[in-house]
Amino acid sequence: MPSTLMQLEVLLPSVSVLAQDDVLSIVADTPSGAFGILPQRLDCAAALIPGILVYQTQGGAEGFIAVDEGLLVKVGNAVTVTVRRAIRGTDLATLHRLVAEQFLSLNQHETAERALKAKLETGFLKRFASFQDE
Repeated sequence: MPSTLMQLEVLLPSVSVLAQDDVLSIVADTPSGAFGILPQRLDCAAALIPGILVYQTQGGAEGFIAVDEGLLVKVGNAVTVTVRRAIRGTDLATLHRLVAEQFLSLNQHETAERALKAKLETGFLKRFASFQDE
């Protein structure tokens, strides 16, 4: 008889965000829309888009994780989600606040890095062009 529970693990490149052994259901967002996973579902893999991963535990509690793009793989009763960024929240309001604080500050940091990179590339191209003129 197949198990009625799944093991859900959410991984970032450097750390595990969640390891939960008593999961009844999972809902994730893909480019084709949201889809649900139950323990008896066939093995599958799906690309994930940024969104909210929702899971329900055996005790009836719901968990919420804001995820960036990544991959979900189900093999047997083990579901592994690998993403670039993820934030756990106890409820949607808290999760919304955490996402706004952390993801937006990260986006500002990435914007500053891109501007610096563009300046370096422009300087390199100007110096390279001056060598060709000589």
